[in-house]
Amino acid sequence: MYRKSKWKCGYSLAVLGHGNNEQSVPQLLIRDLKFEKKSLAKLMFSPDQENHPSKAPVKYGELIVLGYNGSLPNGDRGRRKSRFALFKRPKANGVKPSTVHIACTPQAAKAISNKDQHSISYTLSRAQTVVVEYTHDSNTDMFQIGRSTESPIDFVVTDTVPGSQSNSDTQSVQSTISRFACRIICERNPPFTARIYAAGFDSSKNIFLGEKAAKWKTSDGQMDGLTTNGVLVMHPRNGFTEDSKPGVWREISVCGNVFSLRETRSAQQRGKMVENETNQLQDGSLIDLCGATLLWRTAEGLSRTPTVKHLEALRQEINAARPQCPVGFNTLAFPSMKRKDVVDEKQPWVYLNCGHVHGYHNWGNKEERDGKDRECPMCRSVGPYVPLWLGCEAGFYVDAGPPTHAFSPCGHVCSEKTTAYWSQIPLPHGTHTFHAACPFCAHQLAGEQGYIRLIFQGPLD
Repeated sequence: MYRKSKWKCGYSLAVLGHGNNEQSVPQLLIRDLKFEKKSLAKLMFSPDQENHPSKAPVKYGELIVLGYNGSLPNGDRGRRKSRFALFKRPKANGVKPSTVHIACTPQAAKAISNKDQHSISYTLSRAQTVVVEYTHDSNTDMFQIGRSTESPIDFVVTDTVPGSQSNSDTQSVQSTISRFACRIICERNPPFTARIYAAGFDSSKNIFLGEKAAKWKTSDGQMDGLTTNGVLVMHPRNGFTEDSKPGVWREISVCGNVFSLRETRSAQQRGKMVENETNQLQDGSLIDLCGATLLWRTAEGLSRTPTVKHLEALRQEINAARPQCPVGFNTLAFPSMKRKDVVDEKQPWVYLNCGHVHGYHNWGNKEERDGKDRECPMCRSVGPYVPLWLGCEAGFYVDAGPPTHAFSPCGHVCSEKTTAYWSQIPLPHGTHTFHAACPFCAHQLAGEQGYIRLIFQGPLD
């Protein structure tokens, strides 16, 4: 029998696999760690609560770009970052539709658009354009998202390349994200409702829908339309919690109406209008801009989300348990979050087919397998062998559970319910396909579930 080791956190001695070597080493599931719940609970407040909540400005919510593990590869700079917070502005800058000019000639439309106010132009033909003027709305704040670096854009978003290690990786791809992709309008008064609309106003305060863009006249005589590649939104069922389930992807129009998806992303024919759904964002709503997908987190939702400090405490708890490589008997440790992209000599590695965690070694690396698959020394299963990385973007977590599971094939580690949630979310890919992907790196998930349970080995002393 095993004698109890010096582990401060304890472990399970149940034999979890089928290999012969498993009898010689105690095994550990991270869920068996006796985490100091009281100390971790202190870390479960949001950054806003941390810094004088009474003086903090009103936060509407945050947009987090899927595919980045806490920051852009070369770091966050200015308006180009992986996470963007929307705060109540000192002065309202929202707009709302007012005067409609129908059957304008292009020259007249240009004259109207040149006024010092916002407008949307719908080009019906070379001889006919409808211009809708927008007027100031003192009750709302407007935030714009797009690829353009011009001043009207608050949050600059570029195409997400799965697993990209530098910003140059994304620049070689021809972008499918609109320069002025969408706008979010937030109510300045409680409950601070946020609504999304396709297209954003350019530097001339205009939105132009050309002849080829899908557009139409509504039943009440107003104009509406869709952008070239569209803005898609998915609201999760049961909010963004442990019980969340994926919703249905919809397309949002320029005026904020909701439609079923077109046959392909840029098809001329719009989908059917969905009368009982709105463009109101909720905690966990996903916004796809055809090249990048954003997660919307409300301020209330973020207050229930683990913080970076909480994730750092979990990392230290795991490392304090001194998990061991069953082959080299060396102690494994997750590197600090600041070194989340650099493979460390103590880095844990995992066999994706079984979940057994090791340090890096060459055991079972046979030439006939071309170096892609390895044989696990513990259970003899053959499959990919990859380093494990902690998921550092706290906004992607649906709960504050310990990091017990990893996405496959990338090896990003987070809680069981977080892996289970993202593995069932179909994310838009290209013009008409969907697949589940790791939120921390955007790699398409593989395997039966898209994630695995991790099995660590305890020390022998």
